[in-house]
Amino acid sequence: METFTISGLSHGPRAIAHAESGKVAFVLGALPGDVVEAEVTKETSSLMEVRTVKILERSPLREKPACPHAGICGGCPWMGLSYEEQLKAKRADVVNQLSRVGGLARDVAEELVAPAVGSKRQVGYRNKLELAAFADARGHFQLGFHEAGSSNLAAPKSCPVAARGIEKAPGSLRGALAFLSRSGDLGVFRVGVRHSLRTKDTEIALWTKPGPFPRAVVAKTLGDALKNTSIVRVMADPGKARKVKGVERLSGKGCWEEQLGDFKYLISAPSFFQVNTAQAEKMIKLVIEGLDVQEDDRVADLYCGAGTFTLPLADYADEVFAVESAASSVRDLRRNLETNGTWAEVIGGDSARELPQLGHLDALVVDPPRAGLAKGVAESIAEAGPEKLAYVSCDPATWARDIARLRAVGYELVQATPVDLFPQTYHIETVSILKRSK
Repeated sequence: METFTISGLSHGPRAIAHAESGKVAFVLGALPGDVVEAEVTKETSSLMEVRTVKILERSPLREKPACPHAGICGGCPWMGLSYEEQLKAKRADVVNQLSRVGGLARDVAEELVAPAVGSKRQVGYRNKLELAAFADARGHFQLGFHEAGSSNLAAPKSCPVAARGIEKAPGSLRGALAFLSRSGDLGVFRVGVRHSLRTKDTEIALWTKPGPFPRAVVAKTLGDALKNTSIVRVMADPGKARKVKGVERLSGKGCWEEQLGDFKYLISAPSFFQVNTAQAEKMIKLVIEGLDVQEDDRVADLYCGAGTFTLPLADYADEVFAVESAASSVRDLRRNLETNGTWAEVIGGDSARELPQLGHLDALVVDPPRAGLAKGVAESIAEAGPEKLAYVSCDPATWARDIARLRAVGYELVQATPVDLFPQTYHIETVSILKRSK
C-alpha cells in the first residue's frame, strides 16, 4: 500500500498523483484534493496504475454523490466532484489536448476554447441506459453496469442519471428477465432502454444471440415490468455486438421517437443517437450558427447517423448531402426526412470514400466516431474546398490530432466549444468551427 495526494484529473476515469518514487500514478476512485491509500495494479518504468482502498483525507471539492453505488459502478466516475469543477476539468482537457496533440501554443489554445456549456440536468438527463447481461456459473441471470476497472457487474435497482421514466428500469427488468430465464437461457447479453421526456416514448431493446426465442411471453412479461411503447429484439453475436443480423419487433411501434427542436426523430434500436437531448440541441445551434449556412450553399454532413444535424441543415440549405455507413441509421435518416417533410440526398457509404465524389462544397459537418477522421479525409476535405467546417467530436485527443491534420491542409480553428452531454463522467463533446485559410 502507498499513500497518494491527488493533484488533478486525467483524460479518463483516473485521477493523477505522484508516487514517492517520482512516477506518475493514475489513481482509480479518487478526486483532486483527496489523500488516499491505494494498491498498485500495474506498474512500468515511468508510471503506475493504482486503485483506491481508503480515502484518508477528503477533498474540499467533494459533494455527496446522488447515487449510493457511485464508488462501485463504473458509469459515473466523477460523481461526487462538484459540477463546477467537472466543467472546468473538461475544458482543461480540451485545452491540454489541443496544445499537446494539436500542436498549438498553450496561450493560443486557451484563447480558442470557450467555457464548457453545462447541462441543466446533472442527473436525470440520460435518454438511454445500456446494461450488460449474462448467466453466471450457477445459471442465474445477471443484469447491471460494469464496475469501475472490472468485468464484474454492479446491480443497482435504479440509476439517478437516467431520465425520469426509466430510472428504475435496472431493477424492474432484472427481475423480469431473471423470472423468464428460469425456463431456459434467453441468450440476452445486453439490454438497452430509451425514454423521451418530450414524446414519452419508451423502448426496451434486448440484444440476443440468434436462434429460437419466446417472443410473446417475453413481450408480455417485460410490458408488465416497465411501461413502454416498443419492445424489440436485436439479434447479434455477443462478441461483435455491432454486427447485427436482424431486428424483430416484439410489441409496440418497433422504434423510439425523440424530438430535437422542431424535428421528430424515429430511431431504431441499433442506431446511434445522442443520450442528452437538451444538450444535443445546443450542439445543433452551435453548428448552424458557426457555419452560417445560406439557402444556395452546397452542404455535406458526414458520419450523419439518423440525421441529428442533417435535418436542421436541410432547413437552411437547398442542397444537402448526408453520408452514413450504418445501414440502420441510413434507413432511419430516410424515414426522418420523409416524416419531417424535408429533403437531403442520402448516401449510404463510408465517408472517406464518398467525400471525393461530392464535388465542391460551401460548408461541411463531420461528426466522426471516437477514432476520429480516417487517414486521407483531411486531404479530401481540402479538395472539396468548403469555406467553413464544423467538426463535432466525442474524443478530445483524436479531435486535436485531426485539428493538426486539417491545419496542414489549410483549415484554421477559429473556436472550439466543449458541450457537456455526460455530467458525472469525464466524457465531453466538442463543437469546433474551422475556416479555410486565405
